[in-house]
Amino acid sequence: MRVRFEHVSKRFGAHVAVRDIDLEVADRECLVLLGPSGCGKTTLLRLLAGLERVDEGRIWIGDREVQDLPPTDRDAAMVFQNYALYPHFTVFENIAFPLRARGVTRSEIAPRVKAAAARLGLDGLLDRRPAQLSGGQQQRVALARATVRNPAVYLMDEPLSNLDTQLRTRTRGELKQLQQELGTTMLYVTHDQSEAMTIGRRIGIMRQGSIVQIGSPLDLYHQPVNTFVATFLGSPAMNLLPAQLVDGQIRLAGLDAPMGLAPRAGAASLQIGVRPEDVAITSAPSPGAGEGRAEIVEPMGHETIVTLRCGDQRIIARVAADLHIEAGAPIWIRLPPERLLFFDAETGDRLTSP
Repeated sequence: MRVRFEHVSKRFGAHVAVRDIDLEVADRECLVLLGPSGCGKTTLLRLLAGLERVDEGRIWIGDREVQDLPPTDRDAAMVFQNYALYPHFTVFENIAFPLRARGVTRSEIAPRVKAAAARLGLDGLLDRRPAQLSGGQQQRVALARATVRNPAVYLMDEPLSNLDTQLRTRTRGELKQLQQELGTTMLYVTHDQSEAMTIGRRIGIMRQGSIVQIGSPLDLYHQPVNTFVATFLGSPAMNLLPAQLVDGQIRLAGLDAPMGLAPRAGAASLQIGVRPEDVAITSAPSPGAGEGRAEIVEPMGHETIVTLRCGDQRIIARVAADLHIEAGAPIWIRLPPERLLFFDAETGDRLTSP
C-alpha cells in the first residue's frame, strides 16, 4: 500500500519536531528513515500510526486520507523499540491480541497465530511469558504480533536496538527477508547506518525535523548532497580536508599534485571529501603523493584502519589487512582526483565539478 506525506509538520511547544515533510513510499517498498537522535524520524512514524496528531499537512495510506482517523482505523502495525509486550500474557496471547481486539473469531485466531509464530521460529514458545524469553525472542514475538493481522503498512521503530551486535546482524537480514516475503510496505526507523544500508531499498536521511536527502544506499554513500550526509554515512566517516585554489587548480596542503579543476559553483572556501577506502598509501615515494606519517594502526581482521598525518592534515585510510604498516613510520599518501568530492566549507553543500 502506498504511503504519502504532504507538507506534514509537528511541533511540541516551541520545538519543531517535523518540518514540512513531503515524502512518498511506494507500494511494497521498504523505506528507512535514518538520522541522529532527536531528528524527528520516530515522530514521523508516530504521526503515520496516529499516535501523534499532525499540526499541518496531510497523510495518505493508499487512497485514504488518514491524518484525522484513530490509530485502529489506519491499518498500520507498529513494532516499538522496547517491544511493548504484555508481561502477564503468554506468547500466544500477545500475538493474538490484535486479532481479538478486532473481533476475529476464536476458530480463526489459533491458525493465524500459529502461522505467524512458525514464520518467526516461535513454535515451541507459545506457552511462555515475555520474562522467560531472551531479547531476540521478545523481538520476534513483537514482529509476529505485528504481522499476524496482515496490515497495509508496517512501522518499525528501532526494533533491533536492544539486541547485542551479533544477534542484531543476523536479525536484520531476517527482517529484510521477512519484508520481501510479506510483500508489504514498510517504514523502518534507525540511527544505525549499517541497518539502514542493509534493510532499505531507499534511505531518507533526516536532520532537525527535515529530510536532507533521499535515495538508494549507494547513491547516498557516493553522492551526498552535503557534508552532513557525507560524514553520517560510512565508518570511518568521510575525510573532510580544507583546500586552496591555486591557478584554477585545487590543492591540498602537503600533497604535490593538484586535486582537480575548480568546481563550477564558486565558493569562498573549499573542503575536499574522500572516503577512507579511496586513500592510497605506500611505503615509498610515488608520483603525486605527499609524505606523511602513520600515527595509529588498527588491525580489524578483514582490514586495517590507519590514522595518518600529512602536514597539518589528519587523514583516515582503510587498507588491506595484509598491508604491513608500523605506527610512527613514514608513509606516502595519494588521493585519486576521480574519487574526490568538493564542498563549500561555509554551507557544507556539495559543489559540482566541471
